[in-house]
Amino acid sequence: MDNLTPAQIVKQLDKYIIGQDQAKRSVAIALRNRWRRRQVPPDLRDEIAPKNIIMIGPTGVGKTEIARRLSLFTDSPFYKVEASKFTEVGYVGRDVESMVRDLLELTINRLKANEQEAVKEKALQIAEERMLDLLLPKPKPANPLQAGPEPGIATTETESESQAATREKLRGMLRKGKLDERYVDMDIAERSTPVVEIFSNVGMEEMGINFKDMLGGLLPKSTKRRKVKVPQALEIMAKEEAQNLVDMEGVVKRAIEKVEQSGIIFLDEIDKIAGKEGGHGPDVSREGVQRDLLPIVEGSSVTTKYGPVKTDHILFVASGAFHTIKPSDLIPELQGRFPIRVELASLGQAEFARILTEPENALLLQYIALIRTEGVQVAFEQEAVEEIARIAEDVNNLTENIGARRLHTLMEKLLEEILFDAPDLKGTKIVIDGKYVLDRLKDIKEDEDLSRYIL
Repeated sequence: MDNLTPAQIVKQLDKYIIGQDQAKRSVAIALRNRWRRRQVPPDLRDEIAPKNIIMIGPTGVGKTEIARRLSLFTDSPFYKVEASKFTEVGYVGRDVESMVRDLLELTINRLKANEQEAVKEKALQIAEERMLDLLLPKPKPANPLQAGPEPGIATTETESESQAATREKLRGMLRKGKLDERYVDMDIAERSTPVVEIFSNVGMEEMGINFKDMLGGLLPKSTKRRKVKVPQALEIMAKEEAQNLVDMEGVVKRAIEKVEQSGIIFLDEIDKIAGKEGGHGPDVSREGVQRDLLPIVEGSSVTTKYGPVKTDHILFVASGAFHTIKPSDLIPELQGRFPIRVELASLGQAEFARILTEPENALLLQYIALIRTEGVQVAFEQEAVEEIARIAEDVNNLTENIGARRLHTLMEKLLEEILFDAPDLKGTKIVIDGKYVLDRLKDIKEDEDLSRYIL
């Protein structure tokens, strides 16, 4: 999926997100530019910096969903974080560099899982041999001082053949599941993490030593002998062997390269770290977070326990509602780091009706599938869909505008009785029309105070 054209990226996003064409085009171009940069001659490649994007729009219009979908169908390392979680260095809380460390950790885990999947068959074969060794221990060598018949070559060969035949018979029984109820004794490693808390206002890597890893390495691995059923024991052995077969040094090296060259960090709620001029208290820390973000967004080297990671070519996509403040309230230096600005439009009745039915994960399809698990068929008429969309728009206008999230609250209220009684309605079919929608939601829509409380 790494070489998708901008048109293909937009087409993929259209399957799940209604409207917001300009935002889709901007992120599609930014993603394609990652691929284009890798095709450029090496001497110019390092000079081409990513054009960071800031998406501006009210809550519930698809900002976060665009980023989430991008992460699912691209092969780029992706990490989403709320900017409001960060605090300035010197305050208690997370520092901004932790998002780069988290991105690297996620990428390493994903590559490691892929590598383990690739060696799964080989690991299973090795685990099977280990299991057969447990089920059929090798015979102890005969004591030459012990009286008895003189061992000869023929006897040894006969014993070996018999042992091999028994082993193959056990292998067949193991694969057919005939030994599934049998227990085996095996040593299972139980590495206990020491209970040590370190209070510091900087990350572990900045202190120069990863104490948890250090202390964990000093303590010996404790093993506990347990009786385990054969299938469970085989699974444990296969996981151990898969881990042993993976070259972790290679995985870390590739993960760092992927993060540096094609990593994407989505900074949600960036408007929450913008404070008015002359602010005090938390506002001081907010401006500090912006200052701390500057070098990372522009390009710097972040220390991690796996080695330094350069952020020069990581793409940053920020988003915020900017209800009470404007993007210009961010410090000028940070504004300059996000040259591309996209405004997302508010959603109305037409968009709500499409959101309910068109996407591959449409809300109506989700509820129909949920209720079908109880053996109840639910169908929505078109007039019911239009009525839900109209009420969603009206309630958003009367109360706080929370965009498409309003549909979730309306659908829960609309289907509350059906969801509650579904286990007793097995085998029935329920058709929801416009009248049903009006009867269920009329009181809430008309009573503005009740709307604020419930919806």
